[in-house]
Amino acid sequence: MKPLLIKYTIMQNNNQKQIAGAILIVGVLIAGAILLKDSKPSTDNTSPLNAPIANNPKNTTPQDRPTSSNDHIIGNTNAKIIVVEYSDLECPYCKGFHNTMHGVIENNKNVAWVFRHYPIPQLHSKAFKEAEATECAWEQGGNDAFWKYTDRVFEITPSNNGLDVAELPKIAQSIGLNVASFNDCLASGKFKNKVQADIDDGVKAGVNGTPSSFILVNGKLIDAIPGAQPYESVMQRLSTIK
Repeated sequence: MKPLLIKYTIMQNNNQKQIAGAILIVGVLIAGAILLKDSKPSTDNTSPLNAPIANNPKNTTPQDRPTSSNDHIIGNTNAKIIVVEYSDLECPYCKGFHNTMHGVIENNKNVAWVFRHYPIPQLHSKAFKEAEATECAWEQGGNDAFWKYTDRVFEITPSNNGLDVAELPKIAQSIGLNVASFNDCLASGKFKNKVQADIDDGVKAGVNGTPSSFILVNGKLIDAIPGAQPYESVMQRLSTIK
């Protein structure tokens, strides 16, 4: 092969390698952009995916939605101290903290506990439907049925999406609800917006994972409980409130 032809062949091969390399880099950049997009929480307020991907957060910021008769509350309803918790029914940290808060309420008559939904479907795809199920229980049996249903979910779920959906009507039956009416309610999705409203309020409040809890005194925010704090820590925090 003549020298000129050899030089041309080498240049041609180098150009092909450069083009192939450029195509590969562009492909990686596009894939990375798609991955980053998919890892972000949805900003569509009609979507049950509208919640940050985190459990057991270390930091929280003030919540600004006042408690009302529409909240699910347990304990002394006239208590000056209210703990407002945002929770995910399939979160293992929430499962433990749920028991902690029951202990707090049983041993401190000056405290009330408000439960708000904060399912994180990116981690637990079943959590949003389970939250709806608790509202269907509330529709039939009021606040008492809501708490019984919620307690039972936490009692039997292995957490991390481990609860079989077939258990939802069984829980309804076990607490004395009309199963047919419960199933109709759950299938209708009538409480989807109510659950999403809790999530939206949590996002506005700066909740970045579950459980996230806020301590209110006479309706005024004075402290927060980051993550699943143990019983002793929660009681000590509450005992300092005058």
